[in-house]
Amino acid sequence: MTRTINYGLIGCGMMGQEHLHNIALLDGTRVSAVYEPDPEMAKAAQGIAPDATMVRSVQELLAVEDLDCLVIASPNHLHVDQICEIAATRPLPLLVEKPLFTDPQDMARLEQLYGSYPHPIWVAMEYRYMPPIAALIDKVDKTGGVRMLTIREHRFPFLEKIGNWNRFNRNTGGTFVEKCCHFFDLMRLILQSDPVRITASGGQAVNHLDENYGGETPDILDHGYVLVDFANGTRAMLELCMFAEGARYQEEISAVGPKAKIEALVPGPGRFWPGHLGEPPVPQVIVSPRDPKGPIVQDIPVDPRLLAAGDHNGSTFYQHQGFLELLRGDRAAPDVTLNDGLWAVRMGLAAQQALTAGEAVRLAR
Repeated sequence: MTRTINYGLIGCGMMGQEHLHNIALLDGTRVSAVYEPDPEMAKAAQGIAPDATMVRSVQELLAVEDLDCLVIASPNHLHVDQICEIAATRPLPLLVEKPLFTDPQDMARLEQLYGSYPHPIWVAMEYRYMPPIAALIDKVDKTGGVRMLTIREHRFPFLEKIGNWNRFNRNTGGTFVEKCCHFFDLMRLILQSDPVRITASGGQAVNHLDENYGGETPDILDHGYVLVDFANGTRAMLELCMFAEGARYQEEISAVGPKAKIEALVPGPGRFWPGHLGEPPVPQVIVSPRDPKGPIVQDIPVDPRLLAAGDHNGSTFYQHQGFLELLRGDRAAPDVTLNDGLWAVRMGLAAQQALTAGEAVRLAR
């Protein structure tokens, strides 16, 4: 009989609740304990995981005996302190939401942990597991070797979070860190190389301009472009617009090589699709060879149960499936390592710096 794996969760806002819904879809799992300081969010979490013990601190969570792993889904700026507290008190396998950190000074603390932490740390980069993006990655060899990669996200503004923490760069690391670390991770994964030079342009044109929190107006970007040169000679571009939720697809990824172009088209969360337009669009992958010419379109439908369990096209379930395999010893290492998480944030911070300074930022490998 398969042993039950017991989870503890730190943070159960919107993303933490998505983790709870997806853990519940896996056989042989149980949420033992939840730490969520906001009463309303804690009540929602208890409704999803009624058998979980609700605790009042990270330390109280770590004192729960039947824990096999932890999921950290707290606000971005709390991740590093919580990881270090866990390391000092009771190290356990971790699934840590992106971004791994927000303050450049915290990178050294995580690099020190990288070689000493006794259990796996898996950084939650859900976009890798979206079925159309996973299909693009599987087919990328058809390009003959990607030379140019373009990622476009046209989406809705930042959602409201507890205490409005996501309205300010000091808590998020900036939009290029908070929102775009997913895409920088995809760039490294698809191009199989590390970045060496980053330039960026962007600003705050539409969103949050009329909002005020304690006398402060939000300072997060709502649009921008980022260009990245990689060590192997490949190039990538990110185009972000956070006031374009009327678009048919939320993400459009294009990988082009000497033999073909491959595209992944990903719709946004189904709950945001206007009902008067009928069913939401189905994700697609399009392979366009140069010879013989002619695009090949493939629909990539997602299991409705997985769509109902969150806003990320089923990817959170597939991520948890892999994490559970790691916990059971059925895979050797995390798909997304601590080093991957560090690189994704380094790229986001470099993009923020390039934007502010108006000049290219070079990254040491």
